[in-house]
Amino acid sequence: MPTFAYPLLAGRRQWLGALATGLLAPVAGLANTRAPITLRFSHVVAQDTPKGRAASRFKALVEARSGGRITVQVFPDGQLYGDHDEMQALQLGAVDMVAPSLSKFGRIGLPEFELLDLPFLFEDLSDVRRVTLGSLGQRLFNGLKRQGLVGLGFFDNGFKQMSANRPLLTPADFAGLRMRVQASRVIADQMRALGARPVTLAFSETRRALATGVVDGTENPVSNFWTQGMHQVQSDLSLTNHGYLGYAVVTNQRFWEHLQADDRELIYQALQEALDDARQIADVQNEAALAALRQSNTTRIHSLSPSQRARLQQAVQPVHQALARRIGPDWFQALQDALAQPSA
Repeated sequence: MPTFAYPLLAGRRQWLGALATGLLAPVAGLANTRAPITLRFSHVVAQDTPKGRAASRFKALVEARSGGRITVQVFPDGQLYGDHDEMQALQLGAVDMVAPSLSKFGRIGLPEFELLDLPFLFEDLSDVRRVTLGSLGQRLFNGLKRQGLVGLGFFDNGFKQMSANRPLLTPADFAGLRMRVQASRVIADQMRALGARPVTLAFSETRRALATGVVDGTENPVSNFWTQGMHQVQSDLSLTNHGYLGYAVVTNQRFWEHLQADDRELIYQALQEALDDARQIADVQNEAALAALRQSNTTRIHSLSPSQRARLQQAVQPVHQALARRIGPDWFQALQDALAQPSA
């Protein structure tokens, strides 16, 4: 073979390699290119609340970590859907993620979630997290599959207080009042046990209903009471700490399973960080809202004595018994087991 054949052969190999690279590069590029994803996240409260801030933090994390390929559209304040239709919208795929209060799950066939609505169940948030972040919380989420949903995480908005145009410190104080409630059988039973009449209304309608006298009072964490301007239409707030208000972030199962595994992981991890932040700021925001409320001098603030608290607790015991009959004693045993666990 002539000596010049070697450089020609080498050149041919280089040319074939370059040709192959040129042909394959677009294929590799196609393989690595992902279609953009838009995730629609709807919720019913103001942006400057623990839930609203969690949603904003989640959006920022997802968009940064995906390089903008995954966009999170957050719709606060019931802009798209309210209390009455957000769960149905999620099941139909009209939105991709919602963060309803735990009360919402009872009316879609999951009454066991109403365990967390029981009055005077928890002493503090460490009790709550023994339940929601443990095996019982996971068991609750497992039941969502029956409704085509996937649970991604729990978080807190703190403890609820009672408001009206008079102090609410004993069962007698509730007599005859029309009290706005969420669509929760447990919460409605709680109001009846106290002598009030429950009126189910969407959260977005509550302030107007209070202002116009459609209802006389309601229950809320102080952060919601303050950010929704309820202090302008309620003369008295009683610090009862009688109930817990928590949320579950849930997504549509079809949407979730359609995502590629690494996108699910990115979204899930971003959400866990956002929910950790939300759990940490819930207490701070409620304390800040209470301080602002005191400074505003628009609403009288009342604290319960130990004997007043005991009388309220006694009055609502039938609510616990009714739920136990409805969902079965095994759920109550699981609840007691969770509460008996040491703090993490």
